[in-house]
Amino acid sequence: MQKKKASRLSRGDRVFLFVNKIVLVIVFIMFLYPLLFVISASVSDPEMVNAGKVILLPRGFTLDGYRRILDFSDIWRGYLNTLYYTIVGTVLNLAFTIPCAYAISRKEMAGRNIVMLIIMITMYFSGGLIPIYLNLKSFGLLDTWYVLLITGLVSAYNVVVSRTFFASTIPLELYDAAYIDGAGDWTTFIRIVLPLSKPILAVMALYYGVARWNSYFDAMVYLRDRAKYPLQMYLREVLIQTKMVADSMTQSMDPEAVKELNRQANEANLIKYCVIIVSTAPMMAIYPWLQRFFGKGVMIGSVKG
Repeated sequence: MQKKKASRLSRGDRVFLFVNKIVLVIVFIMFLYPLLFVISASVSDPEMVNAGKVILLPRGFTLDGYRRILDFSDIWRGYLNTLYYTIVGTVLNLAFTIPCAYAISRKEMAGRNIVMLIIMITMYFSGGLIPIYLNLKSFGLLDTWYVLLITGLVSAYNVVVSRTFFASTIPLELYDAAYIDGAGDWTTFIRIVLPLSKPILAVMALYYGVARWNSYFDAMVYLRDRAKYPLQMYLREVLIQTKMVADSMTQSMDPEAVKELNRQANEANLIKYCVIIVSTAPMMAIYPWLQRFFGKGVMIGSVKG
């Protein structure tokens, strides 16, 4: 069957498929190599990494970086904080985004076009950082556990995508059947719509979860207590420390000082690569579980019919 199908392809089609495969392989390597390099660098001798001797495979295998992370209590505190912000925040994101998108998708909702217009405007215009900061300050939310959960609670783009899913995927006959059986709006939403919405729930959870896991700017602006810092804030401090040590090495003329700074730079680089691996591991572990929903979810609204 495959041979017959291949024989029906024109020469131009075969050339296009061949070139397409080559391009995809190149793109795959471009994305895979940095990950493999970071993994190798995290278990390699930092001097060999800085000397450019680590290309793909580890050189001078060592686990000192991971041992230092185990002794670094701030990183594990930040890890727990990030888990809290990501899990609780993503649940809140879904709790506000999905019902909002469902309500807007229903033609029976009065004024839904006006509400949709207001949501669309927020995608292009914002009050700015200072008004948001002053609002959070007036509510007494600065430097609290709740400030990072409230900021970014609803994404206008995600509302639009979710609304498109509900409007184009859930058959209208299901709503009619539910209403005939006496189900109200909430019963229909919880017992009929949500079980059929696993793809969009998975995609939204992935979008919100990755954004919250990688977020550091909001914490940098709204938090002062280091005990509330997420993991990315500590990773940022490691990156800044590495840069500061490198700048100091270029300015110092004392050989002993340069040697000590070089040792500190090697140690900071090793910890940096290890923290990157530790911080990305959860997202890499979760994505395969959501992948079967992700392909369907990202194609929402791409085909009209």
